[in-house]
Amino acid sequence: MSDSMRQSTTDKVSSSMKPDSSKSTMEKGTDSVKSAADSVAGKAQPDSEKSATQSMSDSVSGGSSDASKSASDTAGKAQEQGGSMMNQASETLSNVAGQAQDALGMGKK
Repeated sequence: MSDSMRQSTTDKVSSSMKPDSSKSTMEKGTDSVKSAADSVAGKAQPDSEKSATQSMSDSVSGGSSDASKSASDTAGKAQEQGGSMMNQASETLSNVAGQAQDALGMGKK
């Protein structure tokens, strides 16, 4: 496999320079397909057959994927912890309200 089977660095940069908000649905889909195909091709192509430019591009792309996954994982964990804290706070408030009703004699009929 040669670099000719890969998406050029220029294409990658020009695609990333245009914000997704100003891309059509077709452009977004095309970018996504090209990126996925290039990623697969990059993983299948031995490093010894890559040009220096393609090797650098792959290492940068791989790094951004790792960073993106790490950020997503961190956000997910924060959301889980936030949800857990909200559940604990809700449970505590419910218990306090029940105790207040009992203390005021409102909890019994």
